[in-house]
Amino acid sequence: MTDAYAKAGVDIRAGNETVARYREVLPERRDPRVLEGIGGFGGCFALRGMRDAVLVASTDGVGTKLLVAAQLKKYDTIGHDLVNHCVNDILCLNAQPLFFLDYLAVGKLEPAIAASIVGSIGAACADHDMALLGGETAEMPGLYQPQHFDLAGTIVGGVERDDLTDIARVVAGDIVIGLPSNGFQTNGYSLVRATLSPERWGEPFGAGTIGDALLAIHPSYMRAVRAAQAAGVSIHGMAHITGGGLTDNLPRALPAGVVARLYPEKWHVPPIIDLVVREAHLDRETAFHTFNMGIGFCTIVAARDTQAALAAMPGALAIGEIEPLGPCAPRVIFA
Repeated sequence: MTDAYAKAGVDIRAGNETVARYREVLPERRDPRVLEGIGGFGGCFALRGMRDAVLVASTDGVGTKLLVAAQLKKYDTIGHDLVNHCVNDILCLNAQPLFFLDYLAVGKLEPAIAASIVGSIGAACADHDMALLGGETAEMPGLYQPQHFDLAGTIVGGVERDDLTDIARVVAGDIVIGLPSNGFQTNGYSLVRATLSPERWGEPFGAGTIGDALLAIHPSYMRAVRAAQAAGVSIHGMAHITGGGLTDNLPRALPAGVVARLYPEKWHVPPIIDLVVREAHLDRETAFHTFNMGIGFCTIVAARDTQAALAAMPGALAIGEIEPLGPCAPRVIFA
């Protein structure tokens, strides 16, 4: 039966070898909150130390950035992309990461490649004091080409109910603080790949190559936000700038009746984004609606907290302010 399954394209022995490699590459530190870890039919996590806990969950993927990683045969960064993206999403609600589950689907299972990917997920989880509670590795010939794969993850975090972000606190006069991106992060890669062909990814660019710039790891903004909060800054709203750019994501942190006015001259667009915008001949509206354009995360604070926030968060910039919403005005205005 095993031989027949292998002839159909699914190698059970490769699957067993892959699981063994996962145990080798994942961090050895045992998280005492995990009651049953990788290898069973489910993971058990003991929720401790919270009096009125609200669980915050999110699921996301890495998108077609995976095709860049596969083409360049570099697999040890995309796990960080996945985890950091998910951490940033739940951070918008002020949640602290608790545990993570990954999903890796492949056309042909290569244990060393799978271990590199999942090992990077484990390392990123450890960076956030988060348990990698489990996941799924699926070999699906026919659905995926042998060299192709998909990667997604689910994160669960926790926050005290009275510490949840409440965007109703955002008012006219508040200041928008932007934290810089280092490139496309995990969004826009379909247009990027249509603009910059793989033959160009080895070209020198900055301190490395175009390919290096395309695979720059999506940053986690959690430590910066926690540093601002530790400095006494009260954050009224937060937005992770992903697909749809500032145009679509910043309004998710705004209550009805206000608009964010931003000043793009106050920050720099990463060179790799600038290159694609120019070569794809994008107008400003399209560029800001497609890419993050240099701002990876936004916090909204009271004007009196601006300097404290900037001092606590390296690289942070005051990029705009909140105004009353005028008639027929968009939710984000680029001055």
